[in-house]
Amino acid sequence: MRSIDWVDDQVVLLDQTRLPREELWLAVTTVDELVDAIRRLAVRGAPLLGAAGALGVLLAVQEAKQAGWDDATLHAAVARLRAARPTAVNLARGVDRVMARLAEGPTAVKDEALRVLAEDGEVNRAIGATGAELLIDLVDVDRLRIYTHCNAGALACVEWGTALGVVHSLSALGRLGSVYVGETRPLLQGARLTAWELERLGADYQIVVDAAGPGVIAGGTVDAVVVGADRVAANGDVVNKVGTFPLALAAARVGVPFVVAAPESTVDTETPSGADVPIELRSQDEVLIISDMRIAPTGARGLNPAFDVTPADLVTALVTERRVVRPAVGETPA
Repeated sequence: MRSIDWVDDQVVLLDQTRLPREELWLAVTTVDELVDAIRRLAVRGAPLLGAAGALGVLLAVQEAKQAGWDDATLHAAVARLRAARPTAVNLARGVDRVMARLAEGPTAVKDEALRVLAEDGEVNRAIGATGAELLIDLVDVDRLRIYTHCNAGALACVEWGTALGVVHSLSALGRLGSVYVGETRPLLQGARLTAWELERLGADYQIVVDAAGPGVIAGGTVDAVVVGADRVAANGDVVNKVGTFPLALAAARVGVPFVVAAPESTVDTETPSGADVPIELRSQDEVLIISDMRIAPTGARGLNPAFDVTPADLVTALVTERRVVRPAVGETPA
């Protein structure tokens, strides 16, 4: 299953806001519809945003032809798409990669956008295989107990997944024990999405309250922490879903490997450190309201950063499709 695809001249994507209650597929025919889907997290996850950006340019070129847009209108639409979410670098890179073919005509744009889709699965399977081999080398147990946070599975990519790609590979090798899934407040991507994927995999898993995660790791029931990333800075700092940093602290405290699985497209060597990455602040309503019911007093305000920064010295290894980098011992992806 692909989480996003190009079918009959439209973008087809799985609405992740509806999972796990229902599997609703959306047919997106305009750039503004795609921007809306990105902003409300119907489509999310760094690699998937890269694919969405690539397909969005294809959509913009098609819409420009149908509506008679001039170049300025086309570029304005693409700029809205590129800026839809600021933290994950993949969205901008997906857009830029396909826009680089614009002068060659619509066929070149379509070829490049579809190539982005095709490459995603190959990249993620390579990450999964390398990450599984690394963990087997690092941890001397028969079946590994993995803690993960947010969702870095097939739903965050076109297919297979990054952090959950490692889990898939461990399972295929018969080396997966149990999986601990951080619920991932406030939108519960772990409880809703990662659990949905693990259920389909047939894995043994438990959902953990976010605040309990560091204690679970420190308690000795976890062999490794494996997460994805929305951006990796040149110095090895990792920007990922908020709540990742305390997990890395706990892992470092007890000597548990903290592994980041992400494609090379998520590595941003032009950004010196995590301090230079813009952290998206989302609506306070996501914190104050659950299922249309306000849970806080009327005068309460919410602070809702979507991501946090894990310093490089807490990252045991960064696994990409091409290499393993060990920031904790001074190696950098740059």
